[in-house]
Amino acid sequence: MSYPELFLKKNEDKRLRQGHLWVFSNEVDSQRSPLEQFTAGDLVLVHDSGGKALGIAYLNPHALICARLLTRKTNIKISESFFKARLTQALGLRERLFDKPYYRLVFGESDGLPGLVIDRFGAVLSVQITTAGMERYKEVLVKVLLELLTPTAILLKNDNSQRQLENLSLEPELVYGELPEQLLIEENDVRFIVNVAEGQKTGWFYDHRNSRAQFARACHGLKVLDLFSYAGAWGIPAAVAGAAEVCCVDSSESALALASASADLNQVRDKMQFVRSDVFEFLKQAREQQQHYDAIILDPPALIKRKKDFKAGYEAYRRLNHLALQVLSNNGILVSASCSHHLSRDNLHEILRSSARHIDRHLVFFGNGSQGPDHPIHPALPETDYLKTFFCAVSSRL
Repeated sequence: MSYPELFLKKNEDKRLRQGHLWVFSNEVDSQRSPLEQFTAGDLVLVHDSGGKALGIAYLNPHALICARLLTRKTNIKISESFFKARLTQALGLRERLFDKPYYRLVFGESDGLPGLVIDRFGAVLSVQITTAGMERYKEVLVKVLLELLTPTAILLKNDNSQRQLENLSLEPELVYGELPEQLLIEENDVRFIVNVAEGQKTGWFYDHRNSRAQFARACHGLKVLDLFSYAGAWGIPAAVAGAAEVCCVDSSESALALASASADLNQVRDKMQFVRSDVFEFLKQAREQQQHYDAIILDPPALIKRKKDFKAGYEAYRRLNHLALQVLSNNGILVSASCSHHLSRDNLHEILRSSARHIDRHLVFFGNGSQGPDHPIHPALPETDYLKTFFCAVSSRL
């Protein structure tokens, strides 16, 4: 199969040879392969400056990440059989890892499908396509997914800021079937009601699965505060596992309504309190009123979405952790997490160290977590290793 050629500048092939999959626009030899000759979504054969072929990529000449490698094989056709092989491989891994169909089926580059995320909610698939290159193959993807999984519904969740960067429509598409009025999933033997159509991202966050189970085991008999609770994925399992009481705080009324319904479903509603509030304001008021909690989960959305936002985002994480420690009971548990790729594990480590010292508390880590196995980490793409979680035991100073 013959594809148009994209040539890199001298020495700009190093990262690809080390395993990375991205080509940035400033790495392209624009004299040999002018980007303006391509249209968004075109397939290209990527070459180093010496003319050696490195693989087949799709391209968007208007994006900073202008090409994403699909395969290092240079003589294959990117067709339905290609996508079927990749999806089958991704499915095989998940079926080895999970005995029920509730997981992230595809995690972009880690599954060899850059620009694609698929979450499986039983018979319903929630799909995020974030690049023009993958958008070209959405009909093929739907066809293959129908053959492999026979779902009852496939929703394309297009309300993603990355699609704006690729000049793609933000309107969601129900491309197959009908969404049920109420969709149930199961995680760690706890059932939840999720809203795929109107929920954040794909409708649920499977990535903290293992850390949630660990947190729930530590909460028996404790008074728990679940901050940025969304649909109760941390707080409800804690209640099911024997927490004395759980307070879920979130700014979204619809998210708290889902959490409340899931609490009813799991018969723990009498232990639960749901508070609609800005988390910063809630923590300030709790501190002023001298309220304390035995266990606090701090799992905010990404507060640093771009590298240039690092300073402001770092300060927001610092303030949140500082405030949370001030309302944590002596001998309490703080679980602090970040899904911001630009906030490193070392950054969060330092925030916790300095916050504990500032208020004169003794803090130790008794566990740490990352994303679940359905979010596999590509060893050459640090961007895929985004989630970090610290389990902290906090007491008065020694």
